[in-house]
Amino acid sequence: MTYLLALDQGTSSSRSIVFDEGGHIVAQAQVELPQIYPQPGWVEHDPLEIWRTQLATARDALAKAGIAADAVRAVGITNQRETTVLWNRQTGKPVHHAIVWQDRRAEPACAQLREQGHAGTIQAKTGLLVDAYFSGTKLQWLLDHVPGARDAAERGELAFGTVDSWLIWQLTHGQVHVTDVSNASRTMLFNVHTNQWDDELLALLRIPKSLMPQVQPSSSHFGDIAPDLLGHGIRIGGVAGDQQSALFGQACFTAGMAKNTYGTGCFMLMHTGQKFQTSQNGLLTTSAAQASATPEFAMEGSVFVGGAVVQWLRDGLRAIPSSSEVQSLAESVPDSGGVMMVPAFTGLGAPYWKPEARGTITGLTRGTTIAHIARAALESIAYQSAALLQGMSRDATAAGGAPVSELRVDGGACVNDLLMQFQADLLGIPVVRPAVIETTALGAAYLAGLSCGVYSSTAELSKLWRADRRFVPTLGNARAQELMAKWEHAVRQTTAE
Repeated sequence: MTYLLALDQGTSSSRSIVFDEGGHIVAQAQVELPQIYPQPGWVEHDPLEIWRTQLATARDALAKAGIAADAVRAVGITNQRETTVLWNRQTGKPVHHAIVWQDRRAEPACAQLREQGHAGTIQAKTGLLVDAYFSGTKLQWLLDHVPGARDAAERGELAFGTVDSWLIWQLTHGQVHVTDVSNASRTMLFNVHTNQWDDELLALLRIPKSLMPQVQPSSSHFGDIAPDLLGHGIRIGGVAGDQQSALFGQACFTAGMAKNTYGTGCFMLMHTGQKFQTSQNGLLTTSAAQASATPEFAMEGSVFVGGAVVQWLRDGLRAIPSSSEVQSLAESVPDSGGVMMVPAFTGLGAPYWKPEARGTITGLTRGTTIAHIARAALESIAYQSAALLQGMSRDATAAGGAPVSELRVDGGACVNDLLMQFQADLLGIPVVRPAVIETTALGAAYLAGLSCGVYSSTAELSKLWRADRRFVPTLGNARAQELMAKWEHAVRQTTAE
């Protein structure tokens, strides 16, 4: 039996999953990752804790699988994107905590870039909007605020990386400083047309090029894990940022195929092939996970509050004792009774980009119960995702392509049948849940397997993808449009003066 090991380093936990070559889960291990909040709007992680927890889960997963490291053909790494680590090349020690993707401290620097008129150039080269979300201005902040960091960087003593680079550095005992195109494309410093760090953008943010890792295709040889760590040297054969990895794990390899990950937020990606396309609907263009040196792209939209609205029902409203009970509460009423909820707790992401928006619940009557609010909360996840997909389809048809014909789904909230059926009803296309919903880790395993010959091609991987359930639309198109119009009206109310 051939095994592949996926290291899945996420925002809230580190996980490792052992897969067999058929893409089935053999064993997995997970450890929670502590969050650090130094002040409002700031989010940090301890990079050494990231490394410790990831190594511990890798060892645990192998032990649970009952296999030694020499039974693993290759390792794939997938990671929380944009999170920024800066460390000393000589000692291997971080100069500061990692600045997490959610962190907003670099917003003043972003505002300055926008005011100086650089947004158009940055979007043309990187596909990204200027935002504190991305790594570039986080790295700039570290160089400007950590004592001695800029001087040390100028002397070539420091290394920058997203979490994948940091883990590879540790796994190879500091022998390899590398990243893949999908992670590089989230820094605001990488030219996605040439797959190179961009000298103009590095100069604009005053970042020495010596800090930057080498960039490789997502499926390639990234080095070998030191034998003393897991008991045997293993090839690192795949690396991708979590959302691009999920797109790959969902076997969305060709233009027009799309997936949505239902987690704390929702992340929707549509493959656009080798075509770089700037969205007219508030979406980002990003590098897809790539098995060769040829650039491939995806359009991406982010919903800030997806499954987190269920956590709010549980912890804020105390409407349910546990998240798993939201479906039964929502199903205790036939519909939301005219209640609309827009969970703009931290503003609205794509396709609206309204940071000033705040959450609203509208349509309340004396007959409204907590069950109606629960149902409206659950439905809000589907409404936000529908708005994203409609924007993607408009971009696709404007570029001469076809609109998305089905949506593949993954992430924790995709197990909710009520939510998935409502999603299909709003979109008017099938929503397909795969047999393996751990598609982020699966994508990393597939990339690793592809690089070492376990799989011959993406065509072979497409055959491995299996559906668990297809949710087919049951609402008429006119009714779905009517509901979306009510949603858009509710969105406008969140920003009304």
